[in-house]
Amino acid sequence: MERLERLTAWTRSVLPDPLLSLAPASADASFRRYFRAVTDAGSFVVMDAPPRHEDCRPFLHVARLFRAAGANTPEILAENLEEGFLLLSDFGHTTYLTALNDTTADRLYRDANEALIRIQLASRPGELPEYDAEMLMREMRLFPDWYLARHINIELSDTQRNVMEAAFAAILANNLAQPRVYVHRDWHSRNLMVTDPNPGVLDFQDAVHGPITYDLASIYKDAYIHWEEERVLDWTIRYWEAARRAGLPLSDDFGEFYRDFEWMGIQRHIKVLGIFARLYPRDGKDGYLKDMPLVMAYLRKACGRYNGLGDFLRLLDEIEGQAAAVGYTF
Repeated sequence: MERLERLTAWTRSVLPDPLLSLAPASADASFRRYFRAVTDAGSFVVMDAPPRHEDCRPFLHVARLFRAAGANTPEILAENLEEGFLLLSDFGHTTYLTALNDTTADRLYRDANEALIRIQLASRPGELPEYDAEMLMREMRLFPDWYLARHINIELSDTQRNVMEAAFAAILANNLAQPRVYVHRDWHSRNLMVTDPNPGVLDFQDAVHGPITYDLASIYKDAYIHWEEERVLDWTIRYWEAARRAGLPLSDDFGEFYRDFEWMGIQRHIKVLGIFARLYPRDGKDGYLKDMPLVMAYLRKACGRYNGLGDFLRLLDEIEGQAAAVGYTF
């Protein structure tokens, strides 16, 4: 309560008009919380990022970097880094997730592709942390550490672990061979808002410099909404055509590009399963458990398509069988 009182007092001190109400707006998978402050002059968003858990400086840096590239990130209206408070412009209530349907999807994803290309065109080394081998592998390690060991209580045999390690090495080799650009790292339907100009871009503080297909895999193999492959292919082709026209360093062969997109998605699916499994026992957040079957379906389908991943798919089958034998229900 004391922290909320300090946040309220600070918010009152930086608003252009008297505060009428301050209510929770959203929370995410970190320690950050967001509040909506309402005044006669309009509404604002207040970020609460406790400094012992979160650092606001990456958020500020990436917001300005992406905004300079032409993306619509929130305007930073006031900041208190010592307390971890930020006052931001408000993008409203309409996420892509709530707005997407068969009629709106083409337009919304076209806008997302255009914004992503603008961000990628602005890329230069040294501005953001490198999405390097160590980070990519550390993310995949969340799968055995949290999904297998903690979520479904499975311990791999030596043979199974060797299969997993060989798959991880192959995935990593593909990811690291891709051209490198700015990567939002959570470019999906819950972090893009329907705004003018569209989209409003949120939750970018973990951005890195890394593989060019990562954000595309995030949005078109989204953990929160599923589309038929025919539509995903269409949106991915449209991105590839527009990105090549803009001068981004993409393969002239769409088949090669789509393979890279799928292999990058595999890395992300493995990571996301580990993260979602961790959020419940560690942070008490069970809302992501319902999204895990879709992520696993993406993973299994992609692994079934490519040479070098068949053994890993069979390992996933074995894991499912082992988990069922001990009473875990998928």
